[in-house]
Amino acid sequence: MDLIDKAKKIVSDKVANMEKPEATIMDVDLKKIGFVGLSFHAKVAVKNPYSVPIPIMEIDYVLKSAGRVIASGRIPDPGNIKANDSTMLDVPVKVPHNVLVSLVRDIGGDWDVDYTLELGLIIDLPVIGNITIPLSYSGEYKLPTLSDLWKGGKEKKKEEEEEDEDKEDPRKVIEI
Repeated sequence: MDLIDKAKKIVSDKVANMEKPEATIMDVDLKKIGFVGLSFHAKVAVKNPYSVPIPIMEIDYVLKSAGRVIASGRIPDPGNIKANDSTMLDVPVKVPHNVLVSLVRDIGGDWDVDYTLELGLIIDLPVIGNITIPLSYSGEYKLPTLSDLWKGGKEKKKEEEEEDEDKEDPRKVIEI
C-alpha cells in the first residue's frame, strides 16, 4: 500500500467516525385555516456538534395521507444551525383546499386525518459537502365536529376551567 492509499484510508476512517448533526421532528401542528388552504407547521430540532455554524441549504418536504401525496415542496435557504447548540426550525407545509376534498375516504371512518410528514434537511458540511438528514413523522389530526363548531368550544372551556379549579385546591370536597 502506498502513501496516498494510506492517507485516503485514514481520512475516510476519520470522516466515517466523525460526529454528525442530528435532527428530530418534535411536533406537527395545524397553524392556520384560510381561503387558500391549510398550513401545518413542523417543529424540527437540529443539533450541531461543531464549533462553527452550519448552513442549511434547503428543506424538502412531502406530506402524505391515505397513501397519497397531498403536499410537497422545497424551502430554500432557511438559515444556519448554531455552533455547538441546538436550533429549532419551524417548517411550514401548505396544503391547498382542493386536495382536502380528496381525503374524504380517510376522514369518513374516524373523523380524523392520518398523515406522514417526510423531511429532507440538506446541510452543507465543510470539506464533506452537502448531506441530507432524512426525517419522518406520523400522526393524526382530529377534525372538529359540527357540534364543536356550533358551540364554539364554550362547553369545552367551561369543563377545562372546572378541572383547573379542582386541581388548585386539593382539599376540595365533592358532594354526592
